[in-house]
Amino acid sequence: MTTPEMSDSLAALTDIDRLIHEPARLQIVALLYMLDSADFVFLSQQTGFTWGNLSAHITKLEEGGYIKVEKGYKGKRPQTMLSLTKQGRKAFQAYRQSMQQMLDELPE
Repeated sequence: MTTPEMSDSLAALTDIDRLIHEPARLQIVALLYMLDSADFVFLSQQTGFTWGNLSAHITKLEEGGYIKVEKGYKGKRPQTMLSLTKQGRKAFQAYRQSMQQMLDELPE
């Protein structure tokens, strides 16, 4: 049996940002939210994702406008730096707020 209160909470879940909600991308965005920027190697180490898997998720987030990717060099070695865009920060804040509201509205 569903109550109107429960239906509203579940309906809020359908409005969740699917680009961020996928667990791997959520982990990437949450890490970048706490940092100004991070390099690809650091993110790979922190998440435990393979380079190919991490790269695929970063590409989706970049295409969505949530992540800025800057390629350069550190000494003679290539380095990929990642950071959240303003849009990415706003999207993550909205995601957190939506999830918190939905969870707070669930009956105990």
